Amino acid sequence: MFIHVTTLTDYLAEHHTTPAVKSVIATITHACEEISELLKRGALADILGEVGNQNVQGEEQKKLDVIANDLLLNALTTNKYCAGVASEELDNSTPANPNGEVLVLFDPLDGSSNIDINMAVGTIFSILPYKNQGVTATDNDFLQKGTEQLASGYVLYGTSTILTLTTGEGVVMFTYDPNLHQFILIQEDVKISPDTKEYAINASNYRYWLPPMQRYIDECNAGETGVRGKDFNMRWIAAMVGDVHRILIRGGIFTYPFDTKFANKAGKLRLMYEANPMSFIIEQAGGESTDAVNRILDIEPTNIHQRVPVVLGAKNEVEYVKKLHEEMQ
Repeated sequence: MFIHVTTLTDYLAEHHTTPAVKSVIATITHACEEISELLKRGALADILGEVGNQNVQGEEQKKLDVIANDLLLNALTTNKYCAGVASEELDNSTPANPNGEVLVLFDPLDGSSNIDINMAVGTIFSILPYKNQGVTATDNDFLQKGTEQLASGYVLYGTSTILTLTTGEGVVMFTYDPNLHQFILIQEDVKISPDTKEYAINASNYRYWLPPMQRYIDECNAGETGVRGKDFNMRWIAAMVGDVHRILIRGGIFTYPFDTKFANKAGKLRLMYEANPMSFIIEQAGGESTDAVNRILDIEPTNIHQRVPVVLGAKNEVEYVKKLHEEMQ
C-alpha cells in the first residue's frame, strides 16, 4: 500500500518562502545530514575529543565543532543566494556572493560538550535578509533584530535526526529518513501549552543569580506546599537545542538567566546564534521568549557574538518570571 509522505522539499514548495530561503534551507539540511552520519560513527570517524584550540567565545573546541563548522561554511558560501555567513565558532563573518539575497548565522554544534558522552547535540540556524546587495557583506550587515528573520530552525541529533523549522507560518517538525535520504514531515502546527510543571536551568549557578530568579526557583522547589500550589520537575540537558525540543514536545520553561559569575558576560547564550532563532520558533509555537524583562526578538544587536540572558517557553510561566524581575526594578 502506498503511503504519501511530505518531504521538506514538498513542504517548502507549498509555502510562501522565496527561492533563496528554500535553497539555503536545503543547503543547511544537506550539511546536517553529513554531521548526523559522523555522529552515528562516533569514535570510528575520529570525531571525539578536543582539537586544542579555543573559539571566539573562549571555549575549548571539540573536533566535531570544527568539522561541522567547516561543512556548513563551505556549503553555504557556495550557495548563490547566500551573501554572507556568520558562525559562533569564528571571530568574524565570512562574505559569500555579494549579489546574494540572504545572510545565514549558525551554531554548528550546540551542546558540543555532550559529544563525547553520546548525548543530544544539535545545529541551530537563522536566516536574515541581505539589505546591501552588490556590496561585500560585513559583520554590520548581520546586526538585525530577531524580528527580521526570514526563517530559523535546528537539527537535533539524537535517537533520530529531527529538523524543527519556522518560516513565519508556524512550527513544523521533520525526521530524517536514512533510506530515502530525505527529511519527512512528522508534525505540523507545533504548539506550546501556556502552563507547565517543568523547568530547565543549570541549578549549580544558583548563588550567582539575581534575587528574582532565585525566588522563582525557590517557589518551584517548594512545590504544592508553596505559593505556586503545584509540584515542578527540573530537567537539564546542557544543550539548548535539546531543552527547547523537549519544551516543543511536552511543554516547559527553559532559562539561562543573568548571573554574576563572569562580570563581562551578561548571559551565557548568544543572541544571534541561539537566542534569536530559538525565540522565533518558540513564539511561532505560541510561547514567549524574553531576557527576563524584554522580548528577545526586539533586542537591537551590537555585536555578532553578543550574549543575553534567556527565559523562554510556556507563556504564563515566562510572564511570571518577567513579573518577578519587574518588581525588582
